[in-house]
Amino acid sequence: MSSTFYMPSLNVMGSGSVAEAINYIKEQGFKQGLVVSDEVLNKIGVVKNFTDLLDKAQISSIVFDKAQPNPTVGNVNDGLALLKQHDCDFVVSLGGGSPHDCAKGIALVASNGGKVADYEGVDQSRKPQLPLIAINTTAGTASEMTRFAIITDEKRHVKMAIVDKHTTPVLSVNDPSLMAGMPASLTAATGMDALTHAIEAYVSTAATPITDAVALKAIELIQENLLTAVDNGENIVAREQMAYAQFMAGMAFNNASLGYVHAMAHQLGGFYDLPHGVCNAVLLPHVQRYNARVCPKRLKDIARSMGVDVLSMSAEQGANAAISAIEKLAKQVGIPAGLEVLGVKVDDISLLADNALKDVCGLTNPKQASHEEICQIFLAAM
Repeated sequence: MSSTFYMPSLNVMGSGSVAEAINYIKEQGFKQGLVVSDEVLNKIGVVKNFTDLLDKAQISSIVFDKAQPNPTVGNVNDGLALLKQHDCDFVVSLGGGSPHDCAKGIALVASNGGKVADYEGVDQSRKPQLPLIAINTTAGTASEMTRFAIITDEKRHVKMAIVDKHTTPVLSVNDPSLMAGMPASLTAATGMDALTHAIEAYVSTAATPITDAVALKAIELIQENLLTAVDNGENIVAREQMAYAQFMAGMAFNNASLGYVHAMAHQLGGFYDLPHGVCNAVLLPHVQRYNARVCPKRLKDIARSMGVDVLSMSAEQGANAAISAIEKLAKQVGIPAGLEVLGVKVDDISLLADNALKDVCGLTNPKQASHEEICQIFLAAM
């Protein structure tokens, strides 16, 4: 059976790597860029610092800072209108997963036409998006290097999963100096998001030896560095290690895909506008408890990567140890104990389960679930 490995052709890591992005843009001969970000990063000066660098390189840009935490079809349409108005020939996403996903939607429709909803699903586009340079300011989503874009359809109250080789950025940038100011709560949520990516990729039915290797190393680095990054955001060593961890987790799920944690979390985000990383973190141990019925050996490997001594354990004991380690880390970094405190209602679970079963991310979960089983996982996570 053949497999294909997707990632950007150029990826820059480490402090000062933003300067390399400017050099790349200049070398490509791009003239007018749309910088997609959010209002917070614009307000605190991160966006201006970057556009000043573009100005010094004599590259024009226009800023679209309306990417919401769960970017919407409306965000994509508004950004696309601005891109067309200024005749932009490239796009820069500056921020975390939300600006990256929003920028992908904009760039994909800019080159393919139609509506962003036309590209829901797997490889629905005909040609590559407008060139996208993705500059990361968080350590979690890995959207700066993946072919995934999650866009909320605000009319249907669902998150659309776009999985398309044509949404892969041409350049990804992970500069830990941009991550030093992240609040502890965001550090925790994005870090647990990265852990979810790595774990779901490792137990995925589409896993390969390549994705296995980077997934397990990502889990190890997250276990060793996330709590430090949460407790001391200025610790640049922990920030850099988390940047590497989330990137490797991205390499894993970009090719092995995900599972029911993401399929279910997408519905919570679309329905209640909840933070994606927090939803993943709450659901992660409950979905893995369900998965342990079919892949306990894989979960035992995960426990080992999380620092558990599993040498004398059976596969089933190792799986339980992995779930306990996940729950312990989530508690240590301040993740809420359940979905109820996030405002999720039991009466909505049946509809949430319906939509989760339609999400493309669930196709590679190691055990396929019935509607009733998805409902039971939601209830257990309440």
